[in-house]
Amino acid sequence: MFGVGAAAPTSTATSAITAATTTTSAHTRLHSINATTSSNSPSSALIGCGRVQFCSLRLNCGGPIKAMADTNTNTDTISVPNSASHPSASGNKQALISLSDKKDLAFLGKGLQELGYTIVSTGGTASALESAGVSVTKVEQLTSFPEMLDGRVKTLHPSIHGGILARRDQKHHMDDLNKHGIATFDVVVVNLYPFYNKVTSTGGIEFEDGIENIDIGGPAMIRAAAKNNKDVLVVVDPQDYPLLLEFLKGGGDDQLFRRRLAWKAFQHVASYDSAVAEWLWKQTSGISTSSADDDDKVPYLFQDKFPPSLTVPLERVSSLRYGENPHQKAAFYVDKRLAEVNAGGIATAIQHHGKSMSYNNYLDADAAWNCVSEFKNPTCVVVKHTNPCGVASRDDILEAYRLAVKADPVSAFGGIVAFNVEIDEALAKEIREFRSPTDGETRMFYEIVVAPKYTEKGLEILQKKSKSLRILEAQKNEKGKLSLRQVGGGWLAQDSDDLTPQDIQFNVVSEKAPQESELRDAEFAWLCVKHVKSNAIVIAKNNCMLGMGSGQPNRVESLRIALKKAGDEVKGAALASDAFFPFAWKDAVEIACENGVSIIAEPGGSIRDADAVDCCNKYGVSLLFTNVRHFRH
Repeated sequence: MFGVGAAAPTSTATSAITAATTTTSAHTRLHSINATTSSNSPSSALIGCGRVQFCSLRLNCGGPIKAMADTNTNTDTISVPNSASHPSASGNKQALISLSDKKDLAFLGKGLQELGYTIVSTGGTASALESAGVSVTKVEQLTSFPEMLDGRVKTLHPSIHGGILARRDQKHHMDDLNKHGIATFDVVVVNLYPFYNKVTSTGGIEFEDGIENIDIGGPAMIRAAAKNNKDVLVVVDPQDYPLLLEFLKGGGDDQLFRRRLAWKAFQHVASYDSAVAEWLWKQTSGISTSSADDDDKVPYLFQDKFPPSLTVPLERVSSLRYGENPHQKAAFYVDKRLAEVNAGGIATAIQHHGKSMSYNNYLDADAAWNCVSEFKNPTCVVVKHTNPCGVASRDDILEAYRLAVKADPVSAFGGIVAFNVEIDEALAKEIREFRSPTDGETRMFYEIVVAPKYTEKGLEILQKKSKSLRILEAQKNEKGKLSLRQVGGGWLAQDSDDLTPQDIQFNVVSEKAPQESELRDAEFAWLCVKHVKSNAIVIAKNNCMLGMGSGQPNRVESLRIALKKAGDEVKGAALASDAFFPFAWKDAVEIACENGVSIIAEPGGSIRDADAVDCCNKYGVSLLFTNVRHFRH
């Protein structure tokens, strides 16, 4: 296992030093990456307790079809320096091997044996080596103590840890070893119980089974060897066995190489521990209190979401050309928390075609996918700079696509187009050939197309639209996710905004009650405005966005922008606001009424709500209070 920051704590996960690229089929993810160290870009992060720790590496994976979480554009590879291991205290070279994942074990064992290493091993690993024809000294032969407590105690013994931790350049360390008859270890190869896979398996796992899959001896050996990396080479990933053997065959020494392996080892353990901590927190129940102040104890409410200390494991899967702007370096990380397993989202989308994703591509694709996924009927959403500039729902998805583009064709050009239904041959042809409504001639250009799935023919047609068109296949985000956002020196955490019109009440507060069609329009506009940057106004009719105003410091200006885009179609349309109107007369509410809006949906809550009601009554407009605000910053 290895994850940058805290990858899936299994022995088969991504390697940070090297890995082979595994390609399965034309519609599956690439599960492995190559990696090298680099001083230029961050590659790992454990976000916990208000601290962010970064290390460096570069990643590489190939193949024309790739998952967002398995993507990289670098082609650098690591070179193995000339090296030599330090001799053991007895003059014999020893390697300690204890593995849960026994992939390529025979290759490793035979390679070490050919280099003259005495191999010390535990239980099942020793048996597997013996079956492969490799001579093995079992751990209990060194410790003179049998494995006990159902395997809980195997290697926790001075004969093991003394041999790992002793500093060869400290005479009193070596004297202690000689006094107690302990030989040094030059190589330690360990990976851990597959805790991550066990607790995320289908159907879950019983608490006691989860506890028994928490490795103790393995992390202790890994940490000991990594700490003493000047004298001990530590390997935690089967993908690194060839590098290890090549290093050992060399004639020099390279402390940097040893430190790279040590870094990876500590990340391996940190990843493992983060998964254990997350899982254990979910096993707690009830409400506990802080003890900072006995007179004013603070209950840890919502503790499943907001533990008092939080570690977020991140795995870097690609180095990006740059960030929001060319002068900013950037990288893309995938969230490896247990809560994100099979939880959907753009990070785990499959890229079927096109140029590598950029920093801004990820942001825009995420915004488009989150928006379109909330609609139940066949829907198309067009996004530019993370704001939906066109949204339409229709039984005929081709019509929905045309209407979404028509809402703001200038903004749609060069944007992201997202669908919540399969893209078939007919829709793919429409996307490929559709001309801009502004002149009827210019073929629409998009950066990204994203959908839940594609027919074989539909994908083939889209791939011919442009070599650069990024075609993504994504799974819908699960509800109830934890939303994290960085501020200077800290992080904000909150529930994701998952409310839909079906979850709230649209309360009529005006004299005029809306018709059923007007209410449906208000609900549609309200769902759209939820995804628009504040201050946000959306005007919609017949399940189609007509205009929107976003990101303005005052709500009146957002309204004016939305009205301009909607044009004459504003007559009889619905208007939704992400927050309440602080003023009504000669302000946003009255302006909307004067322009022919027939229904307004807003949260309410202003001290001047009565003015908004009176204004709508004067113009015969229906006013709905939702009691739900949708700020988006």
